[in-house]
Amino acid sequence: MTHPLFRNAAAHADGFRDVDPLLLSEHLGGTHLVDVREPGEYVGELGHIQGTELVPLATVASRAAGWARDEEVVVICRSGGRSAQAARALVAMGFTRVINLRGGMNAWNQAHLPTVRS
Repeated sequence: MTHPLFRNAAAHADGFRDVDPLLLSEHLGGTHLVDVREPGEYVGELGHIQGTELVPLATVASRAAGWARDEEVVVICRSGGRSAQAARALVAMGFTRVINLRGGMNAWNQAHLPTVRS
């Protein structure tokens, strides 16, 4: 059964899906949240979403090698650019349910959604 988040996210030409912050906030359970920013950004002023795994973009391919290819993976960055790169890489590795947070943490914060700040 496909998770409602993946099913309702917008299809992207590169094989992944895009989701807006509000839809993601409604469906956080059952997804693997991956933040591809650098450690300083992860704990910086934009904060991060509770339950995310920090996997800087340069390490995505090596870290993802051990993940299940059919799990739902949501990739997150500051504005959506690096996470789209990570999403493309995951699709190329054979992941079938990859979702990019459209607008990244900028959009998440603009929507006034909860963040963890260190």
